[in-house]
Amino acid sequence: MAARPLNPAVAATFAPPVMEARRWLEGVHFAPDRALINVSQAAPVDPPPLALRQAIAEAALNDPQAHLYGPVLGMGALREELAAQWSAAYGGEIAPAQVAITQGCNQAFCAAMATLAGAGDEVILPTPWYFNHKMWLDMQGVRAVPLATGPGLLPDAGAAAALITPATRAIVLVSPNNPGGVEYPAATLRAFHALAKAHGLALIVDETYRDFDSRDGAPHDLFSDPDWDETFIHLYSFSKAYRLTGHRVGAIVASVARLAEVEKFLDTVAICPGQLGQIAALWGMRNLRQWVAGERAEILARRAAMRAGLAALPGWRTLGVGAYFAYVEHPSPLPSPAFARALVREAGVLLLPGTMFMPEGAGARELRIAFANVDVAGIGQLMGRLAALTI
Repeated sequence: MAARPLNPAVAATFAPPVMEARRWLEGVHFAPDRALINVSQAAPVDPPPLALRQAIAEAALNDPQAHLYGPVLGMGALREELAAQWSAAYGGEIAPAQVAITQGCNQAFCAAMATLAGAGDEVILPTPWYFNHKMWLDMQGVRAVPLATGPGLLPDAGAAAALITPATRAIVLVSPNNPGGVEYPAATLRAFHALAKAHGLALIVDETYRDFDSRDGAPHDLFSDPDWDETFIHLYSFSKAYRLTGHRVGAIVASVARLAEVEKFLDTVAICPGQLGQIAALWGMRNLRQWVAGERAEILARRAAMRAGLAALPGWRTLGVGAYFAYVEHPSPLPSPAFARALVREAGVLLLPGTMFMPEGAGARELRIAFANVDVAGIGQLMGRLAALTI
């Protein structure tokens, strides 16, 4: 029988890294007194706070609209709330019509990128990159152009300028960064904005982890420009702040004209974002400000524990730490994929090798540790296991 047709771009795209890492657990048994420490995925595992779950239940039971199709670009009240809160937080003017709600931030990226680039085009991604961004570009036949980052994993706009060609359509930044944890200075974002504007490119800034930024105040001033939407596209996820990962709620903030094109993509892919998730996100934005502040304080405490613990490990080097992540160099002679797999059996630790976030041939000394689901005591246990390694 002849082989069935397969899109070569999809076939050439690497397998989902988190799913691949989970397969390393097959056949491995962990003693009750030495349970697996899973620092492979950056997603809350605890449910939303009780009051938010009750709001979801109330809507599910008593709001008939919660079970129907809604507007393709999202619930009007949620778009209005995000526009109002972001305008206040960033010191700019954002209209509800410049906001779209999506089925998670990954879909926000895919939708925005679908309006910008097609097969044969190029998009600049700093390395280490978020692997799902790279996967989407690969599947669309868009060339991801790696931008090596400098000290502290910070990208440089001058270095990016040298990579721009007639095929370049956009530059993508993630801050706080996944996988590096680094918080990009406002001046860095402003320099990239100037570069993108000068070349007629889009600047996409994924701020999925903005609620856990260690800095007070707005992380940048890009929304303060009266014409911000000509160049800047902002992405956000409600999943991390309100523990809504299973509900898939994200957002795009962009020009009205851009969102008219995004609407075509979203209508084709999902028709509309889920109603219950949007109801939950809206309730969270209106009622959980103090609760989110407590979540941020807890993440910052874990960040401090990670930084101190890694500093005490002989031979280990911290490249970046912040939000949910630490990105490190390990001292083992093993390359990072083999070392990461060995950690499962030798230390009861599951994490991701740097090769999953880098172009082929790079990242062989690097690891990402996603510590959002490991408290300070758990981080101490993690450091103890890493210190005891002999591989």
